[in-house]
This record gives sequence, structure tokens and C-alpha cells, in this order.
Amino acid sequence: MIISMGVVLPGDAIQEIDLKSNVKIILGPGLRRDGEKVYACKAGVLLKKEPKTFWVDNHQKRYNAVKGENVVGVVTQKAGDYFKVDIGTSEPASLSYLAFENATKKNRPNVKVGDAVYAKLLVANKDMEPELVCVDSHGRKGKLGVIEEGFIFTCSLHLVRRILNKDCPLLELLANEIPFEVAAGMNGKIWIQANSTKETIAVGNALLATEYTTDDNLKRMCKNVSALLACKM
Repeated sequence: MIISMGVVLPGDAIQEIDLKSNVKIILGPGLRRDGEKVYACKAGVLLKKEPKTFWVDNHQKRYNAVKGENVVGVVTQKAGDYFKVDIGTSEPASLSYLAFENATKKNRPNVKVGDAVYAKLLVANKDMEPELVCVDSHGRKGKLGVIEEGFIFTCSLHLVRRILNKDCPLLELLANEIPFEVAAGMNGKIWIQANSTKETIAVGNALLATEYTTDDNLKRMCKNVSALLACKM
């Protein structure tokens, strides 16, 4: 269960978080620890998820790289053994050709400038260049790697967090109406692919509309999307 704890502004000390307790505390986006105190570093609503996870939720579009998050990016440059990937941060992230499954010096991945990739942040530090990999901890690509075809659009970080929330029924409801594939990056970029261009656009519009739709109205919205497509076909 997620609990709203009020609006905070940058610099506000979060008195509700006691770092001296023996319970493990997880600080999410928008919060920063300084000694024994926690401060908000951006404006928004302070949220808490039991037992002790805190973060600041807002409609930010500028992405700050966080280690371990999956992102969708576009290859903008090839520099030696590395690719430069635009993931929406202040500087491009680097992606080694060895960061792909079964990649070697002789077996290099077929990655070109302009390709889209779904990758995981291996290094994310304010003093270092972000670094990406397209494999998990076992060296398997899973769903990571070069994204072919489909459509990519940009949305707010708040919308991505809502879509990926396990309590949000949107993706399941929408999949019952339209078959599609989706890769949602925590950097506010979402890739989708359906059976046709019309269906792909319909899925994209439904995802964008979710930001201002309550959970109770999601089922009706998905039914409306399916009905509109049926009328146009």
C-alpha cells in the first residue's frame, strides 16, 4: 500500500524518516541523505510504501540516471569499441560492444547509429558517464538488446512508474483487447509494437491517457480503444 505524506519542496528536511532505527530504509528518487538526516531534492508529493520505502513523485521529464534501471535509448555515435546512446540524461551513456550476449572481438553485435536499444544502467554516478549493458547478471540478454521496428515515444517519468507498478492493471487490460509488445524505460521512453500501425498508435494513445485516468476507469478506456479500432477496420 502506498501512502501520501504531503507535498515537499527542495531543501525540506523529511522528519518522518528516522535513519537511526534498526529497520532498513530505502530512499527513492527525489530524496538525498546528508549525515543522519534526509532532505528532498525536488518538488512533489512524498510517498511511502510499507515497510520503509520513500520517494518523491512528480511529473518530471528530465531523467537522472539510476543504477540498475532499464532504459530505452537511441544510438547516436560509434566511438572505437563503444557506442554513445541518448537516454535523456545531460550526457550520452556509453555501451560497449562486449555488453551484449555472446559478444566477442570476432563476433561483434550488429548495432548501427540510429538503432534503438533496451538496456540496463550498470554505472550511474553524478561524477561519471552513465554506462549501459544489454545483458543481465548471468550474461543473458533476456528482453534487453537492439529494438527493431515498433514505435518509441516520450512521456513523463511519473507515467512510466505508474505503468510499471504491479498494482496498475493497465497492461493486462489492454493486452486483453489488443495484442502488443512493450518495453518501458525508466527514463520516460516507451517502445511499443502491435500488429498494425493503427493498433500501435491506439496503444500509444492509451498509455499516454493513463496518466490522467483513474484505475477504476482504465477498463472502460481499454474497451473504448478496442471498439474504436473495430469500427475503423
